[in-house]
Amino acid sequence: MTKHITITPAKGTWVVRAGGAVLGESSNALELQEGDMAPVIYFPRGDIGMAFLDATDHKTTCPHKGEASYFSIASKSKTYENAAWSYEAPVDGVTDIKDHLAFYEQDGVAVEQI
Repeated sequence: MTKHITITPAKGTWVVRAGGAVLGESSNALELQEGDMAPVIYFPRGDIGMAFLDATDHKTTCPHKGEASYFSIASKSKTYENAAWSYEAPVDGVTDIKDHLAFYEQDGVAVEQI
């Protein structure tokens, strides 16, 4: 792992909800801690209902993780634009997050330990 990033198994079971619907639940999530930022929970892609997510053209690049691809979440009442991201080809040292998704918590989108 890069010097200021640690990735560990997230303790317990985690759920992500959007617009009141459960998008996924996992006891195999990962917790990524980067410097002094808040930890981010990454869900295995297989534990997420991908039918709720639409890939977008939005991309960002992190020098420590690589290029992130984004997804919007479609709920019954709202579309949450670019609300989830994934590193399809993460850089060496953080390859554990490959095939995982993380979510921006916001009004209507929640990531919680249950």
